[in-house]
Amino acid sequence: MSGETTGTEQPLIAHLLELRDRLLKIVWGVLLIFLPLTFFAKDLYTLVATPLIALMPEGTSMIATEVASPFFAPIKLAGVAAFLLSMPWTLWQIWSFVAPGLYKTEQRLVAPLMLSSTLLFYSGVAFAYFLVLPTVFGFLIGMAPEGVSVMTDISQYLSFVLTLFIAFGFAFETPVAIVLLVRTGFVTPAKLKSVREYVLVGAFVLGAIFTPPDVISQLMLAVPVYLLYEVGIFASRWFTPGIAEVEAQQRENGSI
Repeated sequence: MSGETTGTEQPLIAHLLELRDRLLKIVWGVLLIFLPLTFFAKDLYTLVATPLIALMPEGTSMIATEVASPFFAPIKLAGVAAFLLSMPWTLWQIWSFVAPGLYKTEQRLVAPLMLSSTLLFYSGVAFAYFLVLPTVFGFLIGMAPEGVSVMTDISQYLSFVLTLFIAFGFAFETPVAIVLLVRTGFVTPAKLKSVREYVLVGAFVLGAIFTPPDVISQLMLAVPVYLLYEVGIFASRWFTPGIAEVEAQQRENGSI
């Protein structure tokens, strides 16, 4: 039967021991990437700072207002980069831990969702780096009053950039979240279609919160989020067999 699980029940202590082992493997995976990155931390920071440095007026540069920030800022970036680069390994460990307790049908669903969520997160970070950051910095530097030199602190810049990376990375997870909501029966594609206007407004609210206060950067977050919302509605039908019949039944009952 498709509803049968593939593993056997284990006592609680066995689950806890396996969870500990999986967490340790995740930590070792991050460290395995982090340690080599520390040798290239300065180059990595320069790479991340390129969108701003390329637009700064001639004769200006980034600054460090704290004594230890020239050391800690690149190391912090190396740690974040190690976490992001090790995400496939982390997700694999999570999958290996939960898979034995899932039904076969659920196992077939989780694997592609984990793969797509990883790719979407990386796509969101890449979108922020290659398109959003140059646009935002170009606008902000262009708005500087006459006689004001743009000399950004390296720690503040890193915090700003990482916030954008995380915001866009998770925003690009919208299709995965929608598929899971539909798959679990929490909502239907028809219901999601009926609240499009509210989602569009919510996307602009998110853009106002997580981006600088300019229309361009808000649009660059709000528009992809809304388009991915539509992609999620389409994908939810493909990942949820029989959803059309459920919606038809709900229409007959007047639920939607």
